[in-house]
Amino acid sequence: MTSQQNKNEAESLLAKVSGTEKMFLTGRRSREEDLESAVRIFLEFLRGFETLVFPGPCVTVFGSARFNEDHRYYKLAHELGSRLARSGYTVMTGGGPGIMEAANRGAKESGGHSIGCNIQLPREQKPNPYVDRFIEFEHFFVRKVMLVKYSSAFVLMPGGFGTLDELFEVTTLMQTRKLEAFPIICLGRDYWNRLQAFMQDTLLPEGTVDMTDVELIKNAESVDDAMQHIEKCLPCTSA
Repeated sequence: MTSQQNKNEAESLLAKVSGTEKMFLTGRRSREEDLESAVRIFLEFLRGFETLVFPGPCVTVFGSARFNEDHRYYKLAHELGSRLARSGYTVMTGGGPGIMEAANRGAKESGGHSIGCNIQLPREQKPNPYVDRFIEFEHFFVRKVMLVKYSSAFVLMPGGFGTLDELFEVTTLMQTRKLEAFPIICLGRDYWNRLQAFMQDTLLPEGTVDMTDVELIKNAESVDDAMQHIEKCLPCTSA
């Protein structure tokens, strides 16, 4: 089989990825069906590895898709993306609207590198136009691996279940030493204060976490605060 035939076959299989995560997670299936899912998952990983090539250290920005450009959190994320780009960092997001769009937009408009890792969803998650490199995933867990694998710092903007999932996924990986202790910054202190209080007042006294775990997450009030945390741990020559 020629290289072109191999490529065509791979593209044909990738085209069948859509809708497979729900089928994969429905419960017990035949070995053949699970093997077919494993091949598709591998191909999705492979496509991510081949697509996500970019210069310099990368900072991933997480946050809600539900804020429009008039919202204060959108403006804060836009400022963050711009500052990161001007300091020489590649900015990666989930590639959708809201906070993701704002951070990508700030990076792109400031002449930086802007990356989007989108997810196929029935609503909310539409690709934003401010990315230099873009890839769309079917499987949430493949997408999360890509967002974590290529990043050396994480900024959590206000968001819902998805953002909380990403926050605790990254924190757990660091807590269990599956991931280096990169900066995790929750930007927008008022939004995150009660979560920080829950960890301090409930998790810590009950012994389900210890202080070193809690201290993995830093709260930041402003973009200046966030940049100080990042640049302290992840120096970067200005672009």
